[in-house]
Amino acid sequence: MSASREEERALKARYAELDIKVAAVDFGGEFLTSVMRIVECCVVAAKREGIIGETHHEEGAVAGAARESLSQITSKAIGLNVGGKIGIARHGEHLVVGMFFGIGLLHLNEVAIGLGHRVI
Repeated sequence: MSASREEERALKARYAELDIKVAAVDFGGEFLTSVMRIVECCVVAAKREGIIGETHHEEGAVAGAARESLSQITSKAIGLNVGGKIGIARHGEHLVVGMFFGIGLLHLNEVAIGLGHRVI
């Protein structure tokens, strides 16, 4: 995760040298109504950045890792708004989806991190 788009591009280039494909997506909204959008956003970002191809098992791996990551955040986020960054990374057969969200209302936020892993 990075603080700016420039830093994000630099990190992406550095990881590419290590044969690690990465993508990052900003996200925000009401948690319960956004769960499907978050999972779809992860799959679309992974395809767009070449982390996965068009096969159903690769798409399913991203969706599964995203759902696992979300499950670690759900108990804190139900009924509240979330906003933050989603990171996706793949090295070889290993795929990870990490979520870093601020959860809450107005300025009364709590930070939550979820991490999901799948093997393709």
